[in-house]
Amino acid sequence: MTTLRAHTPARRVVLARVTSEPVDVDALARAVADAAAGAVVTFAGVVRDHDDGRGVTGLKYVAHPDADDVVRRVVEQVVARSDVDAVACVHRVGALAVGQCALGVAVSAAHRQQAFATAAELVDEIKTHLPVWKRQDLAAGGHEWVNSA
Repeated sequence: MTTLRAHTPARRVVLARVTSEPVDVDALARAVADAAAGAVVTFAGVVRDHDDGRGVTGLKYVAHPDADDVVRRVVEQVVARSDVDAVACVHRVGALAVGQCALGVAVSAAHRQQAFATAAELVDEIKTHLPVWKRQDLAAGGHEWVNSA
């Protein structure tokens, strides 16, 4: 007879930081891999070539000095109220070209619903609270500063 064991989520924050280095979402997925996880969900927020009907050629993200602390706090808060095994979240700063990853998230959980829900909540919370500002370089010339992350 097989004995089934109950799964208790580890709720680990594997990585939560702001970096000037390229974001590798596959590496984030490997970092949260867990034998107890039935799902690993990733999100890559990439630079698109348009915004509000205008062409965009690139972005520059600038972070407040406390951004690393804020991203860690936000990730810890989301993880604390989630049934997940592990989370990794990285936001990039500096100049990014169209197609490059600005925000990478990976979540492992026993079930896909938990992983998807936590990844979505994490992206929303990061975009709401992270003190990072975005300068869009416009295809028509010039640039504009918009919102935060």
